[in-house]
Amino acid sequence: MVRTLLTGATGTLGSALRPRLADAGHDVRAASRSPPSDGDAEWVELDLADGSGVDAAVADVDVVVHAATAPRGDSEAVDVRGTERLLAAAAEAGVANVLYVSIVGVDEIPLSYYEHKLAAERAVEESDVPGTVLRVTQFHSFIDGLLGGLSRLPVWPLPTRFRLQPIDVGEAADAVVEHATTEPGGRVAPCGGPEVLTLGEIASAYRSARGLRRPIVRLPIPGNVAGGFRAGDGTRPDRAVGTVTWERWLAERYGSEGPATSPSASPS
Repeated sequence: MVRTLLTGATGTLGSALRPRLADAGHDVRAASRSPPSDGDAEWVELDLADGSGVDAAVADVDVVVHAATAPRGDSEAVDVRGTERLLAAAAEAGVANVLYVSIVGVDEIPLSYYEHKLAAERAVEESDVPGTVLRVTQFHSFIDGLLGGLSRLPVWPLPTRFRLQPIDVGEAADAVVEHATTEPGGRVAPCGGPEVLTLGEIASAYRSARGLRRPIVRLPIPGNVAGGFRAGDGTRPDRAVGTVTWERWLAERYGSEGPATSPSASPS
């Protein structure tokens, strides 16, 4: 049995990974800043931002699946410095493989959070501990959360020409588990959802699934970050390995909310 530390175990990806790793034969040690008291895994307290609990978390571990991240917090402290601390402790403990989950496009889109993810990738590649880097595209649930924040507005101003490739978090977790072995893979092929869509198409499908009547208005956004998303730099259509489409995910998530209504305006 492979002894595996899972960081970020209470997050969106971590929650999907815990049962899948266990089903694949891993003895999972789940790590979080605030561990729950449930009994589906051995839980340890770990704070990557200040380094507390790092040495204890990696003790007697074969594999580290590093899914902890801070997109809405101090990503430099967690994703960069925290990853560096984790790698140093893993090297000292003799860990066989640190698998880092990153995002497609971090090397193309100059978003601050993406730059920190890229720095973490480089730390993994330059570390004394063997490692694996797997990039995935955006989760359906992440996009759902963003659009949910707009759902009460009478008009939805959106950069409708952004190109995204949403993936089901369970399918992303399956890809992670495949690489969570004692054999490091280096930089492996990325994992993307089954289709590339514009944000306008994504929002229109969301609006229909929710049975909402909201005009979607194109919001032009200048700059290199927006340009990267419009160019599709956060997508990998050649690695469309997922099978759950955005519309299928919406139907499963909102199928009980009633029939879709006709849009009051189309995104331009």
